[in-house]
Amino acid sequence: MWDIIRSLVADGTTILLTTQYLDEADELADEIVVIDHGQVIAAGAAEELKGRAGGDVVEFSVPDRSRVSDAAAAVAAIGEGEPHVDPETGVVSVPVGGRGSDALVEAVRALDAAGVVTRGLALRRPSLDDVFLTLTGHAAEEEEQPNGRKRGARRRANARQGAAS
Repeated sequence: MWDIIRSLVADGTTILLTTQYLDEADELADEIVVIDHGQVIAAGAAEELKGRAGGDVVEFSVPDRSRVSDAAAAVAAIGEGEPHVDPETGVVSVPVGGRGSDALVEAVRALDAAGVVTRGLALRRPSLDDVFLTLTGHAAEEEEQPNGRKRGARRRANARQGAAS
């Protein structure tokens, strides 16, 4: 489907794409409108929105889920915002702004001092999920529907793909 959308846009067609997958919006959209609980909370190009998320992110997983809160506490001081913890996956993310590799070194030292074992410790650019978290102050979560089913709201965005003139 992505190739078809790209082909149509290359031929001059403007496409309005609505998607709940922010990676899809990141890949296909020239302009993105992020919606939270029915309200537009941000709009712009993907890189512009990512710039609002505060720069680089140190991210890692904690195999021992009982130590996730210890890991978040250990890296809290290196961040430019509170660490985000996903208790189900054990993934901890902390925005570090433009401090990049310095923050990564500090994270390694802090986690080692706390005796927390991690996997996949890395420095990365913000994702549109990070943008959503930064703009709303919370991660998008599954919402309970009146019929008892859950609707995935993890990656909710409306994306507009426009042709370049």
